[in-house]
Amino acid sequence: MSETTTEALQYRCDGPEQAPVLIMGPSLGTTWHMWDRQIPELTRHWRVIRFDLPGHGGAPAHPATAIGDLTDRLLVTLDQLGVDRFGYVGCSIGGAVGADLALRHPHRLASLALVASSARFGTADAWRQRGVVVRTNGLDPIARSSPERWFTPGFAAAQPAIVEWAVQMVRTTDPGCYIAACEALASFDVRAELGRVGVPTLVLVGAEDQVSPPADARVLVAGIPDARLALVPGTSHLAPVEQPAAVTDLLVRHFTTSWQSGYEQTGPHAITPPAPKPQLTPPPPPTTAPAVPSGPVAAIASVEQPVATGGPAAEAYEAGMKVRREVLGDAHVDRAEAAKDDFTGDFQDFITRYAWGEVWSRPGLDRHTRSVITLTALAARGHLDELAFHTRAALRNGLTPEEIKEVLLQTAVYCGVPTANSAFAVAQRVIREETSPHA
Repeated sequence: MSETTTEALQYRCDGPEQAPVLIMGPSLGTTWHMWDRQIPELTRHWRVIRFDLPGHGGAPAHPATAIGDLTDRLLVTLDQLGVDRFGYVGCSIGGAVGADLALRHPHRLASLALVASSARFGTADAWRQRGVVVRTNGLDPIARSSPERWFTPGFAAAQPAIVEWAVQMVRTTDPGCYIAACEALASFDVRAELGRVGVPTLVLVGAEDQVSPPADARVLVAGIPDARLALVPGTSHLAPVEQPAAVTDLLVRHFTTSWQSGYEQTGPHAITPPAPKPQLTPPPPPTTAPAVPSGPVAAIASVEQPVATGGPAAEAYEAGMKVRREVLGDAHVDRAEAAKDDFTGDFQDFITRYAWGEVWSRPGLDRHTRSVITLTALAARGHLDELAFHTRAALRNGLTPEEIKEVLLQTAVYCGVPTANSAFAVAQRVIREETSPHA
């Protein structure tokens, strides 16, 4: 166990000290124990280092709001251990860390496996709303619904002890760190950068995964030049828990056949690849989506990389659009963009550059404070439509319903009771919509 600091992650080492190093990253809401059933076989070949996310599994609660921050903390941890180059497998948010490693620190990776992962996880709106739900209701609603997201119904019914274990893992996670991880996933999007991943990559997904579905896995495989797809039938999001034997076999085959060497390293954690096994010969790329295989382990196939298209927008507009989407949400901005025409287009561009690219981006006030000011101003002027979507934005900027209530009470004193009465009605409706665990 590490003596964890703000800069490092909580970790555990298993396996021979002189063996090649394999890092295993967890899914959101889980701990390193999600990989327990892979350890006996993997430690026959590798020195395995598993880590916990901040605030998970009893790790110190130092929130990380960006995937790159998690990657940097992992590398600090490995540097302290004297580990230079390594193989990496990560599940879900752990897979996002793996993709970030491959893009920003390719010299550190010998081979990569992405399990139940994606180049972009759902929508930023959905992750930020989950953060609002946790901030308002705590983690219990998320914990109770985790089994249905993580496991197939048949597995959950047959394994009540594992279901309870899953619920308790989430329930004991630090809420602030969970919210920060949701923010990290909201801003994670490497779809345009997949072509720069230069390490051999296995993309492994459960055929019934609804969180990171097979379609997301195919995007990864299509974009990464040296990637292969493994589709595990009858399996949902936590494939390493639900189908441990199949996942272990796929990982062993991938890392023993694709480990990149060709470098020199000395010291207690020097990496030399295990003796290679015969490489599987992939079939030609299918013209349609492959059928789900009948065996326990899926076929592995190569898929051609798509060509990215599109040109960059003007710098000021681009910066403003980024902030606008982060504050108001993709759904709202997409509706506004779809509705603009020759008459309104210049105005929409103007507010994107000026309101969002300049005023909301200024460093003098944080977004929490700017939301307080905005709610007050909109209520005072009776702009109730804008008050509705800025109430939603305020929740996602970190205000609690209690704080919004205090803002409107203050508004009642200085702007009038009728003004506040209308504002309370609008804010109450939005808060109920946004903070419902089933919204």
